[in-house]
Amino acid sequence: MEQPGDSPVISDTDDLPLCANTSHMLVKHYALDLCVHFQRKVISGSVVLFLEPTACGEAAEHDGNQTPSFENDAGMGVAVDHLKWAPSGPFTLILDCCDIAVSKVEEVNVTFLSDFFNGVRPPDLIQALVSMPSAQWRRKQELFSACSRAPGVEQDGEPLCFHTDRWSLQVWKQGISSPQDFPRALRICYETKPTGGSVRWTEDQDNRACVYTAGSPINNRALFPCQEPPVAMSTWQATMRAPCDCVVLMSGEEQIEPIIDVETRGLLMWNYYVTMPMPASTFTLAVGHWQQVPTEPLPAGGKRQRERWDECRESVPLSPRQGSSSKVVKASSLHIGREEQTACLSSSSQHESVSVLDCSAMLDDSFPCSHDDYPCRFVERAVKSQRVIPHRVFAPVGLLQKAQIGILTLLPRCLAAAHTVLGVHPFRRLDVLIVPAGFASLGMASPHIIFLSQSVLHVGSSFLRDNSLSFCGSRLCHEIAHAWFGLLIGARDWTEEWISEGFATYLEDIIWAQAQQLSLSEATEQSSLKALLKWRRLSDELKNSEEELQILRPNMEKTGQVSESGSSAVKHALNPDKSFLQVHYLKGYFLLMFLASEVGEQQFINFFRLFVKKHHGQLILSQDFLQMVLSTFPDLARKGLTLDAVYADWLDRPGIPKWLHERSAVWSQATLVEEVKAEVAKWILLSHQGKGRKRKRLEPKVNYKEVTSEQLILLLELLLEETKLSASTMHALAHVYDLHSQDAEVRHRWCELAVKHRHAPAYGDVEHFLLHDQAMGVYLYGELMVQEDAEQQALARRCLSLVGEEMDRSARTVVEEMVL
Repeated sequence: MEQPGDSPVISDTDDLPLCANTSHMLVKHYALDLCVHFQRKVISGSVVLFLEPTACGEAAEHDGNQTPSFENDAGMGVAVDHLKWAPSGPFTLILDCCDIAVSKVEEVNVTFLSDFFNGVRPPDLIQALVSMPSAQWRRKQELFSACSRAPGVEQDGEPLCFHTDRWSLQVWKQGISSPQDFPRALRICYETKPTGGSVRWTEDQDNRACVYTAGSPINNRALFPCQEPPVAMSTWQATMRAPCDCVVLMSGEEQIEPIIDVETRGLLMWNYYVTMPMPASTFTLAVGHWQQVPTEPLPAGGKRQRERWDECRESVPLSPRQGSSSKVVKASSLHIGREEQTACLSSSSQHESVSVLDCSAMLDDSFPCSHDDYPCRFVERAVKSQRVIPHRVFAPVGLLQKAQIGILTLLPRCLAAAHTVLGVHPFRRLDVLIVPAGFASLGMASPHIIFLSQSVLHVGSSFLRDNSLSFCGSRLCHEIAHAWFGLLIGARDWTEEWISEGFATYLEDIIWAQAQQLSLSEATEQSSLKALLKWRRLSDELKNSEEELQILRPNMEKTGQVSESGSSAVKHALNPDKSFLQVHYLKGYFLLMFLASEVGEQQFINFFRLFVKKHHGQLILSQDFLQMVLSTFPDLARKGLTLDAVYADWLDRPGIPKWLHERSAVWSQATLVEEVKAEVAKWILLSHQGKGRKRKRLEPKVNYKEVTSEQLILLLELLLEETKLSASTMHALAHVYDLHSQDAEVRHRWCELAVKHRHAPAYGDVEHFLLHDQAMGVYLYGELMVQEDAEQQALARRCLSLVGEEMDRSARTVVEEMVL
């Protein structure tokens, strides 16, 4: 029989172990009390865990042949003979933990709870607390707080023992042989390490110290000991002490104004909490010298600059084909009122837009809440019409103006569009933070907070362009979509990333089209162009990645299975190459497009709302979604589509499904794509004609059609397929499209073009991109090195030396393999 307390056997060093024995004991609530120390680059304090034995743990109590094994520093299972879980030996609680120095573990004295729970025996006090109904959540939070401040139990007998290894913390008490008798409230005193993988110590764009949680690849185990398997859903509350000139942001439901810490000088205490149980990996922290982006800034400069600011603020073109007539929804403060929300969105009904059919007939009470008891927004009538939730945007001082234009202007529209598509917002509030340049991705969504890369901001010298908001808007919509898919509904097995990323990638286009107020025909054309761009990216990735990293369900029929203790391993999670692949985003996106093509896009959007209604607050596997699709649309079975067929074509194989090959030909003939092809032909002709000076002087001036940012991306990609482009053509491209001022997606293609054709005048653009767009520039280093050009290789090495210290660890590993 498998050992219940064992850490998972790691067959591959790229697999991430989830050691916690969640089948025996679950953490129901965390209470953190922490302090940030910027000089030492550590976070110190304590976390109190409120525990509840599981039914499996109670049953396993009677099995006396189970010996836990712990991991040594090499990550291999090592049996520990003196820690046997049997009637004659101690039960061991195993927590996920890494790069943390634990100084003490003690049982918390919660006997004072007897005054609140009359007739409840002391061993059952914590059970009574965690079982309090959601209607009493405020009182419940107060009691959790009181417990977290209670002293430790004075030990008459054996104290709590603990041991740490590379991936876990084990806690046991001599004489306690079962989960049922194990202490229900533990305080762990600890200090993080400066090099811990969950915590990033760096500087912001103003060169001021900051720290934030990286979220991956090892989630939060280097921030606090926890249970990281997604099934261990819990609530939490946190007190964070930080210097008084800092702002503390967390993934909390509600933020209370900070107060002065009377026990220390120069520190403020910030308090956050959540009442919706979620995996510990969703806890997010950011502490820095950021400022809130004001709603009515007045930039320094002359009269004309202020006038241009007012023009931009009052009339921002969300769609390049709509001109500048759309009114901007003015940014709201955190405490936006419902009347203001209604007023600021009322104009949207006056435009022809992508309509989302009324789902009220489908969204009846046939699917009552199926999650555990917590204060659920889906049953609050008052929030069902709340199209824009309270929100704030934070950024370094130097980026406040760009964040105002690029984020705060768009955020209300994107939130309202998401509500139109998906319904009730899962969370009560939203903060958006522009994180430091070394952030490894374009965005990361957590409950109540979104991290965004500076790469999504407008960079041009011109104040606003028609094309400058599309990239930012799409990324915002992607991260907002994660509130529903990824957070409100999560994957029960972390290898099924497509459930989060594929869904958000699919929904971002739909939500962004709604935010732009596109007509149905415009939305269809835009969707085809974006699908073609994603198809080209996926094709390129599949040609240049290992087959085992192309599979959306790498555990296949074993997906969701864990050891008897609840431990498991996340396949390939520690492989640095995987974090920069988009396969699970793109194949997941195309699987959903395939299903939408079979049932009708509008019906499929309606189905999303139905699925959210049934599964909100829960964890799912692929089959939960696919089986509901098949049962909701019985015509699919008559077409021969089965669960096994979807697995075989989309989830369990590398490569590209047949449907996708066929559909890409249709996207290639879309109107917006044909326009690009016509422009590409002009540039190729110009490049060929530019070889002779006399002939060039005789050529008439070429008229180039204005293109959208997505069209410009495709245009540059098609030109990348050309063997040779003349220097004069490269100069003309940069001038005609003002490529220095375009969004990061466009500039990335321009940099690739400059590297391929060794266009030295654009090497400054390449260097700027590598320094300031680190989330996107990883493989550009490879392009510079593969050309075997001394100047390009020197450029790559110079950029790595300048930003290497601030780069994300995985990004640096990949880049160093290319460059050094």
